[in-house]
Amino acid sequence: MRNAEIERKTSETSVTIKLQLDGNGKTDISTTVPFLDHMLNLFARHGLFDLQVTAQGDTEIDAHHTVEDVGIVLGEAVKRALGDKQGIARYGTAVVPMDETLVAVTIDLSGRPYLVYHVPLPKVKLGSFDVELAREFFQAFANSCGCNLHLNLQYGDNVHHIIEACFKGFGRALDSAVRCDERVSGVLSTKGVL
Repeated sequence: MRNAEIERKTSETSVTIKLQLDGNGKTDISTTVPFLDHMLNLFARHGLFDLQVTAQGDTEIDAHHTVEDVGIVLGEAVKRALGDKQGIARYGTAVVPMDETLVAVTIDLSGRPYLVYHVPLPKVKLGSFDVELAREFFQAFANSCGCNLHLNLQYGDNVHHIIEACFKGFGRALDSAVRCDERVSGVLSTKGVL
């Protein structure tokens, strides 16, 4: 069972995540940021991860610290659950439509953090959620997981649909990357380490 439980407490936030990579999409998520809860539910369901998230933060200021720290802790949980990465596929790609929107997400669990985020959005709110926080989430995840993460909006108009396609694609791409492949001996790298 590839799982992890991570807790992070700072003066700004308190985040606990339990993750099972080989799950079936069961979730129990409460971050005090409703739009983030919705996106994490989509991520877990489409990636077939079992995910529990509890987070509280200084949302009276704004949701930035909470969203970022949830990304940090989720990245740490994936990294811990993967262990030495023996036998994993390493790469994953998903191209996901959401009505008029099409988003491509690609991930490489290389151990090298890098984010490419070609998702131009207007500076608006979805409910109380500042849409630029989606990028902060993905940046935090890439940094703490140690992965290359590329999100590319092919086209789309509706901001909710765009971010939703990003999170669904993220779940599906990560699911592909963490899958075990019996043909892989050790790790999928000519260096011998990831």
